[in-house]
Amino acid sequence: MKLMKTRKNNVILWSLVGLLAFSGIVGFTTTNDKLFALAKNIDIFATMVRELDSYYVDEINPDELVTIGINAMLEELDPYTEYVPEEESEDFRMMTTGEYGGIGALIGNRGSGNIILMPYTGFPAQSEGLKIADQILKIDSVDVSEKATGEVSDLLKGPANTPVKLKVRRNTDTLEFKLVRRKISLKNVPFYGKLDQRTGYIKLGDFTKNASNEVRKALIELKNQGSEQLILDLRDNPGGLLGEAVEIVNLFIPKGKVVVKTIGKLENVNYTYKTSKSPVDKEIPLVVLINERSASAAEIVAGALQDYDRAVLIGRKSFGKGLVQTTVPLTYNAQLKVTTAKYYIPSGRCIQAIDYAQSRENGTVISVPDSLRKEFKTKNGRIVLDGAGIEPDQLVESESYAPISYSLVARSHVFDFATDYFYNHDSIADPSIFHITDQDYQDFISFLEGKEYDYTTYLEKSVEDMRETAKNSPLYEEIKVQLEELEKKVNHSKEQDLITYQEEIKKIISEEIVSRYYFQEGMIEASLGKDKDVLKAVEILSDPKEIDLILSASAK
Repeated sequence: MKLMKTRKNNVILWSLVGLLAFSGIVGFTTTNDKLFALAKNIDIFATMVRELDSYYVDEINPDELVTIGINAMLEELDPYTEYVPEEESEDFRMMTTGEYGGIGALIGNRGSGNIILMPYTGFPAQSEGLKIADQILKIDSVDVSEKATGEVSDLLKGPANTPVKLKVRRNTDTLEFKLVRRKISLKNVPFYGKLDQRTGYIKLGDFTKNASNEVRKALIELKNQGSEQLILDLRDNPGGLLGEAVEIVNLFIPKGKVVVKTIGKLENVNYTYKTSKSPVDKEIPLVVLINERSASAAEIVAGALQDYDRAVLIGRKSFGKGLVQTTVPLTYNAQLKVTTAKYYIPSGRCIQAIDYAQSRENGTVISVPDSLRKEFKTKNGRIVLDGAGIEPDQLVESESYAPISYSLVARSHVFDFATDYFYNHDSIADPSIFHITDQDYQDFISFLEGKEYDYTTYLEKSVEDMRETAKNSPLYEEIKVQLEELEKKVNHSKEQDLITYQEEIKKIISEEIVSRYYFQEGMIEASLGKDKDVLKAVEILSDPKEIDLILSASAK
């Protein structure tokens, strides 16, 4: 009797859900085929979940099952339309605002447990003395030595002004720290400074709240320090708030200029964003750095400045995300981040690289083919194309590293050596000039003795692929001996690679060591001296005639 009563209650409950869903959407729209189809399918979905709950052989979790169904449905649209359940709303808010309550540290797993990867300057973790490589053993009374990184991160977060105790292992010592959580606002501009007497540099890593104010402050301070030309670094910037992008463009172009238009299906998402203030400097020579991971709002800034011929773009073609998302509240504190429009920069071009509508029909991801890309013109009459991200005015090939370098970093040998170095050296030189000595490098080679860091070189991989292909050939037996001889010749020597790629490895080690003393800001500064994109930017800025030529309509 109890089972029958439970089943009857379930039927009533799910019937009410289906009826409410049906009546809430349909109303008096029986003549509207589309709305009727929506209501019908929602009713079918509710009925199906209800019957699964009643009949399925094992107990089901309705929350989990429905969430899977929702996510599978959204995957048919585009990667940016997402369902955000209530329990994930705090993480979502942090992504859009850059704010959360916590200790202000990046953590991660390095094989021996969760460790501090980077304490952010000025926040509790750094100010109370936590160091990079400290292994987190316990948070308050919870043993976290075996917990996943996500769980550890959740335990560290909490309301501002609440206490939290940490037990960590540092080398052979076990230490305890008492911290008070703070409202953490991650910097959009992690570093800015002068590269030389005339050149200012601003690294913009994100577009959360206050991004434009941070760039404005950096720009004014650099000008006050004597900067006469500027590099704005948007590489690896995933984008963010559209309004911040508009304000940043406004720092360099006059009031009343169109920055971007959003055009979608609904009238209320169609809007033209214009600059509304007087610029900070509309004349300063400007280079913008972009790469394949510059996306969304970063592409708006780069594209608008390119369309107005206000900046020279250097680097590699950007990601190509020309879609705008709006957050829509759902019941029970859930949210839907939904693509509502495409954005179009001043020349009129849309930079979206993938046609998701066609991809849905064909089942494969389709990029806009070159033959269908349309031509547009910048203010000076330069031809620019739509449909594949923002293309730089000056291409600089991406820097590639040797397999040995990847192996040394991936296996944490560089990380561990830098940690040992930190505890054996009280201080180091300024980040812009620090580099390890030849003796330091010999110490690193000694440090590697007995440690595993094997890898496959590009040439070895090519020969290996050749052998696998040859095995299917009737000539394999005839060329087998030659292939074996070739393999012997290309087999790498790790010891020799440590000499061949010494300068590359020394640079990687030096930057890692700098992070121990000067944190994120120092690591960025240390990388600039040998950065190919930055060096190219400084070279172009030093030649005003070259800038004029690049930005002219006669430019190739």
